[in-house]
Parts: sequence; structure tokens; C-alpha cells
Amino acid sequence: MQQKNCDVIIVGSGVAGLYSALKLDSKKKIIIITKAEKAEDCDSYLAQGGICMLKSEDDYDAYFEDTMRAGHYENRRESVDIMIRSSQNVIRDLIGFGVDFERNADGSLKFTREGAHSSPRILFHEDITGQEITAKLLAQARKRSNIEIIENTTMLDIIEQNSECSGIIARNNESGELTAFVAPDTIWACGGIGGLFAQSTNFPHLTGDALAISLKRGIALEDIDYIQIHPTTFFVKNQKGRAFLISESVRGEGGILLDKNGKRFVNELLPRDVVANAIFAQMKKDSTEHVWLSMENIAESEIRTHFTHIYEKCLEEGFDCTKEPIPVVPAQHYFMGGVAVNSDSRTTMAHLYAAGETSCNGVHGANRLASNSLLESLVFAARAASKIEQTQQTEPVSQLTTVNINEELYKNADKLEEEYKNAVLNAIHEQEKKRNESNHNESECRHSA
Repeated sequence: MQQKNCDVIIVGSGVAGLYSALKLDSKKKIIIITKAEKAEDCDSYLAQGGICMLKSEDDYDAYFEDTMRAGHYENRRESVDIMIRSSQNVIRDLIGFGVDFERNADGSLKFTREGAHSSPRILFHEDITGQEITAKLLAQARKRSNIEIIENTTMLDIIEQNSECSGIIARNNESGELTAFVAPDTIWACGGIGGLFAQSTNFPHLTGDALAISLKRGIALEDIDYIQIHPTTFFVKNQKGRAFLISESVRGEGGILLDKNGKRFVNELLPRDVVANAIFAQMKKDSTEHVWLSMENIAESEIRTHFTHIYEKCLEEGFDCTKEPIPVVPAQHYFMGGVAVNSDSRTTMAHLYAAGETSCNGVHGANRLASNSLLESLVFAARAASKIEQTQQTEPVSQLTTVNINEELYKNADKLEEEYKNAVLNAIHEQEKKRNESNHNESECRHSA
């Protein structure tokens, strides 16, 4: 097993991983690994709708309430406040990195609205905001001589020393070679769990590796049964591979949902879980495999410019969304739970941080508000970087010089991957069972009172 030493090892090449690397001191040696064949193959790249920003102090209370209400008031209030208060600085950073948000004729930033938002507060770039942000951050990271990006490499475990994290063990997906990446601090930014589901908008290689390792190493998890179903993905008979998302922005701009008879059946601007459940109920009532999404209330020019890639995808599938409704169905989309972290993105293991969809800092509660994911990822990735800078300056760092790893534990990668997937799914089902029992007991108490 070879060994590579650095100051910080980051697992994941989405916005959380890239932004945390860029926020760290340029004198630090940083290594980013990604499970994907290309760094671009991350869920951040797929985000269509946009990224929220606090427009002014006048919008603070409404934005806070919209986030809390969407999360069924199970959100961590401190985390929501941090995210909202940090949003303008994050957007300034992104613009500085070259991110091109849509502008009004006078040059001011243009905002759109999505479901469960009380007003427009979402910045966007066509219907590929995630791609625009991720590509610009990736370009910046590749310019930095202190940042090394290693693709096609899967994290198999962490290196634990005296109950502290001292790096990770990873495997090259092509050669099978094992490497010990040794670092004083580690950031998990390795995405969600969509690869565990038959129908998902996520890349299939995202299977919750950090959760499996947490279960193995006794690192706390939080709300792992809180899994978001997106109401609208393009319906394809016998879908194989990743489902194509139809952005919430479409409904925010006037798109309506129709049953098999062309009748509207739900308020499209309700939170995602409510809309998804309404669609499932309508499909059952109509005995259909999908419902319809009509863009009849959106100007054709708006569809072609704001929703360019959705328009083109629909044409590929034989539908002209400027003239006819398109078939849509809910699919697994986002993971609100994850590795438990505090407001500085620190896990319950010393020197191990988590940010982005891998983590649970309590921002989203039981259900995520549209376009909060990119912002939350960036805000708490920056806080992880800031805390690492602070601790590496003030706390003594015990850098391992050599590691002794039992390579036999990691030689059968396929078997280990299957064990990890089963461990995560079993933990999710167990948490669901516990929550259902708890809710049942609370209901019994209310009825007997």
C-alpha cells in the first residue's frame, strides 16, 4: 500500500469539496479524491434550479420561515440562521470565481421563485445552475498548485488513531491499488445516497460510503430516514440509469400538474414532499404510471432561454414542452439526513469534518426547501475550512509518518461495497421503524389525553 501525505484530504469533488479546498490557505497541500471517473460527475453538477440568497434584511424573516415550514419545523434554527446570514458572502465569492448568474436589463441580479418560497430569492444560470457553479469552482481548483484532484478513487475506510481521524484508505477503481492518504484533517463531501435506489436523480456511484464507515467506526449519524422525493422527473417507461430532473423552477414560473383528464389536482408551489405525495395519490387514483406537467402558462421564449436543457431533453424524448404537457413522476432526489455535524461541520470524531449532502447540520429538517442545497453546502464547507485553519494554527498536530494497515481487509472491493450498501439500507430502515413507532406512541398519548 502506498502512502500520500497532505495537510487536508477531501473526499468528493462537488461544490462542498471544491469550495472548502478553495477556502483553505493556499500554502496547504490539499488532495481531493472522487469516486467518479471525472470530477464533473457529481450531483452538484446536476442541480438545475438555482441558489438562494438573502436579498435584503426585509426578507430575512420570510426566508427563515419558508425554510422552517418546508422542514416541518424540525430544522436546527442556529444552522438556518447561519446559512441565511452567510448567503451574500457566498454569492460574492462565486461571482468573484466567475459564476455567471442571470441579470436584469439594468445589470442587477435576477431572482426567480420555486415551490414553497414566499417570494423570488433564487439566483440562477439558465437551467444548469449547478453545472455553472461547479465548473467555475473546479476550474479555480485546477489552477491552484497546492490542490491535487485524483479521480476514479473510492474511499474504503478512515485511518483512526487514538479515536481521531488521521486520513483515509482509498482504492483506485482501475488498478485496484490501495493508498493511505494521511492528513491532520479530513473533510467528507462525498454526496448523497441515490445509488441505493432504483429511481433517483443522483449519479449511481453515490451510495453513502461515509455513512457506512460511520456505522463501522461509531461516528454519529442524524435523521438518516429523511430522504427527499422530488415531485417531477421525466417519466420514461422501464427507466434505466439516472432519472432526468424537471426543475422546481418550472412550477415556480407557472408550470401546472395535470391528471389523466387534463385537470389540475394540486397547488404546485407547496413543499416538495406535499406535492410528491399528491402525485402518488393521483397516480393511484387514475391507475397511471405518471401525471402530466404543462408549461402552457410560461412564455415560449422563457422556456427556450430559462429552461433550455429541459426543453432540449423533452424534444429528445419526443415531446415539445412549448406545445404539449410532458409526463412526470417522482423519484429519490436528496438526502436531508447524514453524518451528524455541529455548526462548524465537525463530526463526532476529532479531525473529521463533513459538508454537503453527506452531512446533517440540521438546516433542512424533515424536508429541504428548493434551492437551499447548493447554498447550505457552500456555507458549511467554508465553515469546515475556517475551523481547520483555526485548529491547525492553535492545536498541536500529530502527523503520522507511517501507517500500518491490514490490506487483506480491503482486497475484496466488490464484497466490501455490497456490505456497505446493506449496512446503510438496514440503518435507514431501522431508523424509519423507530420513528414510526415513536410517532405512533405520541399519537396514542394524544388520543388518550
